[in-house]
Amino acid sequence: MTDKLKHIAVTVSFLVLTVVISLLCLTHKSIAVSDSERRPLAQMPDYSADKLFSGNYFPGFESYTVDQFPLRDTFRSLKAFIHTKLLGRDDNNGYYQADGYLGKTDYPLNEESLSHAIDRIQFIREKYFGSGSHNIYYSVIPDKNYFLAESAGRPSMDYEKLTQTMENRLGSSMTYVDIFDALTIEDYYKTDTHWRQDRLENVVQTLGNAMGFQNKPEYTVRELYPFYGVYSGQSALPSKPESIYYLTNAVLENCAVYNTETGKTGPIYDLDRFDGQDPYEIFLSGSQAILTIQNPANTSGDRLILFRDSFGSSIAPLLVEAYSEVVLVDIRYVSSALLDRFLELTGEEDVLFLYSTLVLNNSSALK
Repeated sequence: MTDKLKHIAVTVSFLVLTVVISLLCLTHKSIAVSDSERRPLAQMPDYSADKLFSGNYFPGFESYTVDQFPLRDTFRSLKAFIHTKLLGRDDNNGYYQADGYLGKTDYPLNEESLSHAIDRIQFIREKYFGSGSHNIYYSVIPDKNYFLAESAGRPSMDYEKLTQTMENRLGSSMTYVDIFDALTIEDYYKTDTHWRQDRLENVVQTLGNAMGFQNKPEYTVRELYPFYGVYSGQSALPSKPESIYYLTNAVLENCAVYNTETGKTGPIYDLDRFDGQDPYEIFLSGSQAILTIQNPANTSGDRLILFRDSFGSSIAPLLVEAYSEVVLVDIRYVSSALLDRFLELTGEEDVLFLYSTLVLNNSSALK
């Protein structure tokens, strides 16, 4: 083939590809939510001449074209394959694989974010638990990078500085419960951010030793399959499905969960959520502003107020048997300044602030 024919072939191929992609884009129906990435996708922005000539139209249009590109997930997977397998990169947009687990780099320690989270905790303690005989505790859940980053050659935040900063600012007003040594990487899902409920015995025991309860109930382990965690879709890296596990017994099956926002009562495990966008929401129906778990099997009248993120959804059921009532509060969904409208306090509750490093290092959502 002559050089002229080669140039013609390349030009024609480029034009055909451009026309085909353009037609696909024009006929492609907009998708509201990405199931793989678990986030809403950008939609076509409203057009106006003012937006066009001011330059405000094109940023939204660019986001729309990227999010709504035909075969987007296919191209995302192709990009991840090229980056990690052909170009030899050890991550794809911060996501990486190590020891059979998917992880996401969260680095460096965001001291401003940590300070904001501590400010919220201090505000809540002073406003709602400054009087009475409350026992107040806090604990930090390490993310998967704590266990994976070194072996994967990835940077990780300064966890020691994080916990030390919290102890320096909170230590005189509440008790720190260190659960780092109670966890290993095997206690987390391979494709998800979260820990496995069926492997939290050491964590519950550590909390119990500090908080004064030693209940060791027997559970039946139930399994749901297949489970693809949040990192599976967001990373676009190849991953195998796994099982999601939950623990149950007669006590948990007889508990009632009251949702303050909806006014409805339901069970601890919402198994219909397994077929939804985020299967991890089987635990207490996912993240909710204020939930109250009532345990009729415990008549002591003891109460626990648990300030938590999504990790708290799966450990809360394992704390229930020590209390007549466990109240879960997520200040990502309700302002900490308004809690007295929804919480009834006796002055004798146990209080536990339980947050993952993922939230502490990205705490802008805490209100």
